[in-house]
Amino acid sequence: MKSLHVEGNGLFHRLPIRAKLLLLAALGIGLFLTRDPRLLALGPALGALVWFTLGLPLREALGRLRPVFLTIVIVAAFSFLVNSKEEALLQLLRLTTLMLFAATVTATTTVSAFIEEITALARPFEKLGLVKADDIGLAFGLVVRFVPEVLSRYEAIREAHKARGIKLRPLTLIAPLIILTLREADQIAAAIDARGLRRH
Repeated sequence: MKSLHVEGNGLFHRLPIRAKLLLLAALGIGLFLTRDPRLLALGPALGALVWFTLGLPLREALGRLRPVFLTIVIVAAFSFLVNSKEEALLQLLRLTTLMLFAATVTATTTVSAFIEEITALARPFEKLGLVKADDIGLAFGLVVRFVPEVLSRYEAIREAHKARGIKLRPLTLIAPLIILTLREADQIAAAIDARGLRRH
């Protein structure tokens, strides 16, 4: 499977995963406590600066952000319909900033580091009998690993449509994408069970 991790030795690469998650949480709180659009506008600019200095080729860096910006556009369009223009703009700036920094955290952290940290954070809840920490960590790691696979599969289906001269429509793209993703999910689940990783 492909990985979202980018090799490097920058500041974000050297930071411990827990520090990055805490900084991301603090950033989110700070963004939603701020209502000055001039101050919030600095967020996307700074996030883009950090993202494009990770060492990715420009085309790949933009390609990775495509689904992120698609999500932002959909949320922003809905927000402009139900909120005032000022409130919708604030939400757009906050969401863009968070998405860029979250993508940076994901790109500078290995899946194994994510799994270990999430598992460690879930241990206190396991002692209370609420969750299984190892299962939480494994589930989170699988989600992170599945994202590039789903995006790659989407691009392959889209290229296949273009090659056959089929008009691109949401239903003709989403249906095969869901089928292929569920099929691989079944295969991974079978592999997990075969290795005895799920004990309950």
